[in-house]
Amino acid sequence: MASFEPVRTAPLSRADIADLADRVGGPVALPGDAGYAAECATFNLLTPVHPAVAIGASGADDVRAAVRFAAERGLPVAVLATGHQMARSAEGAVLINMSRMGAARVDPERRAARVEGGARWRGTLDEAGAHGLAPISGGSAGVGVVGYHLGGGASPIMGRRHGYAADHVRAIEVVTADAEARRVTASSEPDLFWGLLGGTGNFGAVTALEFALFPVRRFYAAGLHFAGEHMARALHAWREWACGLPAEMSTSLAFQRALPAMPEPLRGRFVMHLRFTSLGPRDEAERVLEPMRRVAPALMESAGEQPYREAVSLFLDPPGPFPWVERSGMLRDFPDEAAEALLAVAGPDAESELSLVEVRRLGGAMEGPPAVPNAVPGRDAGWSVLGIGGGDAGKAALFEEQLNTLVGALAPWTSDERMPNLLGAREGATPQALRAIYGHERYDRLAAVKKRYDPRNLFRMNHNITPAHHVDGARPKDS
Repeated sequence: MASFEPVRTAPLSRADIADLADRVGGPVALPGDAGYAAECATFNLLTPVHPAVAIGASGADDVRAAVRFAAERGLPVAVLATGHQMARSAEGAVLINMSRMGAARVDPERRAARVEGGARWRGTLDEAGAHGLAPISGGSAGVGVVGYHLGGGASPIMGRRHGYAADHVRAIEVVTADAEARRVTASSEPDLFWGLLGGTGNFGAVTALEFALFPVRRFYAAGLHFAGEHMARALHAWREWACGLPAEMSTSLAFQRALPAMPEPLRGRFVMHLRFTSLGPRDEAERVLEPMRRVAPALMESAGEQPYREAVSLFLDPPGPFPWVERSGMLRDFPDEAAEALLAVAGPDAESELSLVEVRRLGGAMEGPPAVPNAVPGRDAGWSVLGIGGGDAGKAALFEEQLNTLVGALAPWTSDERMPNLLGAREGATPQALRAIYGHERYDRLAAVKKRYDPRNLFRMNHNITPAHHVDGARPKDS
């Protein structure tokens, strides 16, 4: 095991809290205090957090004060913005809630955005769209912009054309474990910049991010919902069709079982949802989509151009907090045999209760190296798969079992390396597991960066990369 300083186990005293309250401008709450539950609320109801103290940061100075307070007492630090992806329960930790830090500013001349640590996609898209610009955004309005970039960021619209969102970050403002505020770029601190982009929250609390925007005002989007009885034919046709798409077009396919946000024609049914987007002309997108329209009759169809700010409405995500468990994988290939394996465990005749199983076509610019290197793994994968079981917290164990079955069925085509954004709370729970996810060479470099910037591993309430024992180029032992 790595030798970290011991973590304080005694509860924080009122004197400790008074000291902390004097340092920060935002609220400070202990378990049982009014406001504690609100500061600790997560979007995924199956991943609650229970820190020793919760701080509602009002700005970067509060984040520095909170990290310094934790470091002085040997306490771990957890960061929460939107609460979508919590890998640890934050027991005994100092929790920094950045949800109040949601500002997004756009510089149209530089085609760049600067967002604070708690910014979400809805506000950022609105600000960029007002100038006819667009980020490499995700598919959900409530997801945090910073966490999305730090974990890679595979856009369902822009990714195949421009690569991962992390590939276009220009500067990162971060408070490291020494409570120092740093503005990190590829030239100022290249190792830390490299590690933050892909290494998620392992190296500090990111208070702001600056990234490139693109001159995109509108895009074409279509969704076709097929009944379960047409699924086998539609899946095989889609797989072949998706392989021939140009980089400006993207697609995914989802098996859906009674999602809570489904509209009336689909509610209570098992359906297959084909998603398709294009950055090109509408007539060209319509021509390319036409073969999939002919595969089977659609229960429901939506198609047309829309403002890019509506990019976050592509998928029927739950509108509010929701209990779910998830597993993911990245596939090198998706041949006929893999499609049949998927149908066997998740298709209409399978005894599966998973809410959603999605296969997404990757490729394009996401397969190539970024102009500025970063630590995002899994670039050799051509497809991703995501399984979610949700809606009934009492079935969590069943969902876990069925997710394991799904992942096992696709194992012959699965890559070890995977994008960190897709990791579920139970995945990557050991150094050995994370080493496989990142790859040996990348993991060793991340561990060396961790040793330099967080040697006591204060930032460990995450998919944790433990500090290397030494940084002389030899492979450190896992802890």
